[in-house]
Amino acid sequence: GYTNRVIFLEEKEIATITKDKVEIIDFKGKIMQKEIVNIEWDEEMTEKSGYKHFMLKEIFQETMVVRNNLEGRINLSTNEPELKNLFLTLDKIKEIKRIFILACGSSYYTALVGKYVFEELTGIPVEVDYGSEFRYRKVLLRDKDLTVVISQSGETADTIAALRACKELGSHVLALTNVRGSTISREADSVMYINAGPEIGVATTKAFIGQLMCLYVLSLYFAKVRGTLNSLEIKKIFSELIKIPQLVEVILFKDPEITKLSEEFYKFHNFLYLGRGINYPIALEGALKLKEISYIHAEGYPAGEMKHGPIALLDKDFPVVVIVPRDMVYTKVVNNIKEVKARDALVLAIATEGDQEIKNIVDRVFYIPKTIDILYPILTIIPLQLFAYHIADRLGCDVDKPRNLAKSVTVE
Repeated sequence: GYTNRVIFLEEKEIATITKDKVEIIDFKGKIMQKEIVNIEWDEEMTEKSGYKHFMLKEIFQETMVVRNNLEGRINLSTNEPELKNLFLTLDKIKEIKRIFILACGSSYYTALVGKYVFEELTGIPVEVDYGSEFRYRKVLLRDKDLTVVISQSGETADTIAALRACKELGSHVLALTNVRGSTISREADSVMYINAGPEIGVATTKAFIGQLMCLYVLSLYFAKVRGTLNSLEIKKIFSELIKIPQLVEVILFKDPEITKLSEEFYKFHNFLYLGRGINYPIALEGALKLKEISYIHAEGYPAGEMKHGPIALLDKDFPVVVIVPRDMVYTKVVNNIKEVKARDALVLAIATEGDQEIKNIVDRVFYIPKTIDILYPILTIIPLQLFAYHIADRLGCDVDKPRNLAKSVTVE
């Protein structure tokens, strides 16, 4: 059996459960009155539903996750963002001088994308740090700095510690998390849920997409409040954002193409992933996905930094995955690809539909639909998730439970 009604205990609280009642006291014996929280997930959500692995099921749920993060957050009559449950007044948003985004693992890479988006749309300087690093250095938080913490589980130990340190320094903490009632959701000043539903696979996929969506909506909301974008500019971005669910479906429909690519690439033991600008963090996440579930060594690198070391590794046995949509740095990445090909490395490109120039200079290409530059990370990560999945599956790895990894890192 299972339950969907939960009482969360805080530190130094004890629960006594009998057939008739639940009594909760603190260490001093004082009876505590606790709220019962209703969990919206059901048992069916934790089944594979015909998919071979939870990870594959969760990738194919990403269309739903994108929609979930738009519903209730867009005023459909004005095509503008609305966030009603933030405990940040409009005046406080206008006064923000700097944003710290703190996270661990894949959430750190969504934070890096968030840095690009916030700085581009709001003009607010953003610093991104690992929770595990932030908590052990001198923190120069100032008045009117906002802290954003990101954690799928809401129980990541280092992120919780960083959150508490920021609160002690007087910073407003806004949490992006997937789990209602988690420690981070309870201790943060404001919470924005990523609405991904339960994610069973250890390697995050749909929660990564949910975090990205939250960061896009949040940054657009801040831009609206602060006036850094006018109404027409915001509507233009949102008109593209609401197309994303259909574009995700287009990519997922082409999964057989990724399966075929995996049959060619699974035999290699090393990979280099390259991205530039807002897609650099996607190169990092793509490499992480491959290494954590297939145990193949993979590095993510900024394409512009390739000549500062990684190019020495390249040969015919060291394939390179390049994220190269038709965006503002396209020609720069094309030049990087030509340098890679001069070293005889096999190149797989993730490119924009219709780009024949790329097809002529790389060995293999997977096309994604066209969108505006700032939204490409939502689309470029999906084929990389599928690529990692199919390689790991072909190698016979335990895709849902990779060795030595835990879904939630609750200790240092």
